[in-house]
Amino acid sequence: MYRIVHKRVLNPTVIAMDIDAPLVAAKAQAGQFIILRVDAEGERIPLTVAGYDRAAGTVRIIFQTVGATTDALGRLNVGDSIQDFVGPLGKPTELEGLHRVCVVGGGVGCAIAMPVAQKFHELGAEVTSIVGFRNKDIVILEDEFNECSDNLVVMTDDGSYGRHGNVTAPLKEMLENGSQFDEIITIGPLIMMKFVVATAKPYNVPVTVSMNPIMIDGTGMCGGCRLTLHRGGERITKFACVDGPEFNGYEVDFDEAMSRGRMYSQFERHAYEETCNLFKSEKEGK
Repeated sequence: MYRIVHKRVLNPTVIAMDIDAPLVAAKAQAGQFIILRVDAEGERIPLTVAGYDRAAGTVRIIFQTVGATTDALGRLNVGDSIQDFVGPLGKPTELEGLHRVCVVGGGVGCAIAMPVAQKFHELGAEVTSIVGFRNKDIVILEDEFNECSDNLVVMTDDGSYGRHGNVTAPLKEMLENGSQFDEIITIGPLIMMKFVVATAKPYNVPVTVSMNPIMIDGTGMCGGCRLTLHRGGERITKFACVDGPEFNGYEVDFDEAMSRGRMYSQFERHAYEETCNLFKSEKEGK
């Protein structure tokens, strides 16, 4: 069992937890993920490592309550324990040789982008961070991004905080004005990453994307995170969990990935509603 040692509500649907997992903390790196089960009957879900403290032996996870498992996880508090916490898994972010980077995060994807920006900052790279949210109420981790960014731009779709618009607007402005980046790293909704790649393409800036949003099983057995890469005129099949989760953005078939991601939406909604009804029944029975 793995004890929750800290819990912080970042916005009404996003929660950060520090988990006592010294063996995982000893090896974790930016860009990797863990797999957890809330209880013995629960499903296994992958969550990206959002931070770690090797001395304290803790690993930070940040998640959005969008399904049955994340809802059950979010109901736990400090002192409670979760059944399984396995990792680190996946390949870490490539860091060597990069001196000027742009980290672009969207929504809860900022929880994954933040430790990447922090690591580049620790290594002495010049970090520009662009983060986007639907509105002011769901902005997360602004202070953390401020601490590790030489330049931070906050965007909201409705203009209620920061700049009005989406993350591609300031990125395009920077590139048009001559900003030079060794690499752009983008993490967020698939549609956002698709357009970040499209924005960067005319300027020939390398783009790395995290395909964490399509992962399900985390071991390559279920095939749910299968994606197609277009490389050298060939179509290549990869799995986000074992071959990534980070890939060359110019090679990813985003349209296929988005189409496949919608296949499970009705099942996920049904499972979420069942879990909510279960917790409601338990509460009413007390």
